[in-house]
Amino acid sequence: MLDAKLTTKSHPEHQTIVKLSDTVSVGGTELLIVGGPCTVESLEQMETVASKLAVASVQALRGGVYKPRTSPYSFQGLGIAGLEILADVSRRYGLPVVTEVMSIAQIEPVVTYADMLQIGSRNMQNFELLKAIGQAGKPVLLKRGLSATIEEFVMAAEYIIAHGNPDVVLCERGIRSFDNYTRNVLDLGAVVALKQLTHLPVIVDPSHAVGKRELVAPLAKAAVACGADGLIIECHPQPEKSVSDARQALSLADMVDLVASLWPVAAAVGRCIPDISLHSKVLTLK
Repeated sequence: MLDAKLTTKSHPEHQTIVKLSDTVSVGGTELLIVGGPCTVESLEQMETVASKLAVASVQALRGGVYKPRTSPYSFQGLGIAGLEILADVSRRYGLPVVTEVMSIAQIEPVVTYADMLQIGSRNMQNFELLKAIGQAGKPVLLKRGLSATIEEFVMAAEYIIAHGNPDVVLCERGIRSFDNYTRNVLDLGAVVALKQLTHLPVIVDPSHAVGKRELVAPLAKAAVACGADGLIIECHPQPEKSVSDARQALSLADMVDLVASLWPVAAAVGRCIPDISLHSKVLTLK
C-alpha cells in the first residue's frame, strides 16, 4: 500500500505547479512541451533546433550532455562544453533547458547552466543521488525506472522532496515487457493513477516509450487526452544522423506539426498550449 506523505494529494484540487523559468511552468492549465535531441552534438545543431522550436510553442529544450549508454564505447556526451552550448542557446531564444544528471559530481555544473535537472530511468532508485538532488535548488524531472512499480516511482520522488526540493515533475517513459515490437510499453494508466495519487505534475515521454518515430505522435495525443501535464519529445535536424536514439527522433518539421496537432486535443480536455512564438521572435532579434 502506498504510504507516501509529501507527494500525496490532500484534496482533489491539490496540484503543485513547478516553474522552470519566470515564463514557463508545468502543472497548471497550460501544457508543457519540451523538445530537442537526445544528445547535444554541436552549437550549430542546437541553434537549428532552438530556432525552429521557439516559434512552434515548444517551451523548453532537452539535450543530453552526460549520457548513460549501454555500451562503454558509445558517445558519452560533451560534458561542460555541451552545458555551455545549452546555456548559450537558452539565453538567446528564451527557452529553459532540461538535461540529465547521472552522478553527484555532475550536479554542480548542471545546476550552473541548466534550468531543470533530469534523473533518468536508470537512476530512479539511486538514492544517494536523489538525496543530493533534493538539495540542488533546481526543479527536477524524475523518470520512471525501466521496471519500477508506481509505488517505487512515487517513493523515489519522496526522497527528493524529503531532502528539501518540492519542485519534482514525474515522467512516464515506458516500462519493459515481453513484447519487443516497441522499445517499451507506454503506461498511460500510470499517468492517470499518478494524477489521482499525487499533487505533482506528470509528463510523458513517448519517444523513449516506443522507440519508433511513426508511433510518437498518436501516443503524444493519447497522453494529453488522459491528463498528462506535458510531453518531452526527441527531435533532431537530421534524425538519421543522430549520434543517439536516431530511430525514435522526429524531424524538426514533424515536431512542429505534432505540436500543432495537439491544440484541439488539449482544448477537448480543458487544457491549452501557450503561444510563445511572438516572445521568442522578439528574443531572437535582440
